[in-house]
Amino acid sequence: MLAPEVQQAVWFLGALVRIRANGDATAGSLAVLEHQGDRGYSSPMHRHLADEETFFVIDGEVRIVVGGQMHLAEAGAVAFLPRQLPHAFVVTSPQARFLTLHTPAGFDRFTLAAGTPTTTTATMPPEEVPPDPTALAAMANSYGIEILGPPPTL
Repeated sequence: MLAPEVQQAVWFLGALVRIRANGDATAGSLAVLEHQGDRGYSSPMHRHLADEETFFVIDGEVRIVVGGQMHLAEAGAVAFLPRQLPHAFVVTSPQARFLTLHTPAGFDRFTLAAGTPTTTTATMPPEEVPPDPTALAAMANSYGIEILGPPPTL
């Protein structure tokens, strides 16, 4: 059991990300992250070398680009992305909330390393300076994530 008060939260690429279950709590088998972002929140085109990623959209709309194709994922949609498959996303609605499940865990450690710690009750992002793409790519690479290009446009 992981009560909300022991779950970590960070500002990551302009969105609030709550780490609902980390690798330490699941013996490395799974990480569950909840993302809450405004329109335009996105990831660069990337691929995970060692883990699968599953999206579950709770609220809003997220455009997921995978394998060169665009898919609009609305509330209730699930997208399974096998390891090694290039993908990216962008929030297209005014706001969205979605889960990402990573099997095995590992992406949670990258998010903590690249993000800015906050409380799980925070509602306003800090003044963020966008991460330097070269530095972000180097950090991602050390966690088994290969950044392949810019994020999708709205």
